[in-house]
Amino acid sequence: MPTTSAWASPLWDYPVHKGTVLYLALEDDHRRLQERLYRMFGMDGTNDLLFSICAKQVGAGLEEQLKRFVQEHPDTKLIIIDTLQKIREAGGDKYSYANDYEVVGKLKRLADACGVCLLLVHHTRKQQADDKFDMISGTNGLSGAADGAFLLQKEKRTDDTATLDVVGRDQQDQRLYLTKDKEHLTWTLERMETELWVEPPDPVLEAVAAFITAERPSWSGTATELAAVLQVDMKPNALAMRLNVRAGKLAAEYHIHYENTRTHAGRSISLTLEPPQA
Repeated sequence: MPTTSAWASPLWDYPVHKGTVLYLALEDDHRRLQERLYRMFGMDGTNDLLFSICAKQVGAGLEEQLKRFVQEHPDTKLIIIDTLQKIREAGGDKYSYANDYEVVGKLKRLADACGVCLLLVHHTRKQQADDKFDMISGTNGLSGAADGAFLLQKEKRTDDTATLDVVGRDQQDQRLYLTKDKEHLTWTLERMETELWVEPPDPVLEAVAAFITAERPSWSGTATELAAVLQVDMKPNALAMRLNVRAGKLAAEYHIHYENTRTHAGRSISLTLEPPQA
């Protein structure tokens, strides 16, 4: 996963955003990392994939370290922490729901503030459960504070096949069947349990994208004025509400920043084209 983001190569046919990746390999050493990279890709490093084998803990300097890294590498897209246990605060209640929720919540707020994806590697329990995600070590506070979770499982420790179950707030539940390449230490996708549902284009967002272009990179005005220039069959207040709800998708897929503010003359909408960095 980290190399696909660093090199912008698809992961199991899923498109990937290119950017710098930081991997905190807190249970490894430099020799093991170099050997693994060489077996996987025939090289021992890349400028876009950076590693560290030590880091501070949550609430004791880790947040500042990661913020500084993102400031120094503004194209950062992915930070992987392996493992969560290595950066947890010490304390007698560290396995309580409240503490689990707080730890992951702090990291989620950091990821949101920095505009990056933060992937936490964590262990599972050996005991089976009706809900596979109940096998994640700790309480439900971990998954409750996160946006989603991946669960990689093998029937036997020596198996070359595994299933990857995926759940999340804004994504369809999915199961992927994987096979391990022992020589190169990589996983290949054999099949998916179900095909992902693809959301059809939103006609309002399509209209905004056709209006805000490189020739016209910004616009501001009222919802009434916007409805007129877009020529959409919607009342102004319904248009503003639609854009309020879809602002994230507008930014992620069309690279257009939407803002709805109140002024002395009433509410004002602004749209700004923010092309992705090369």
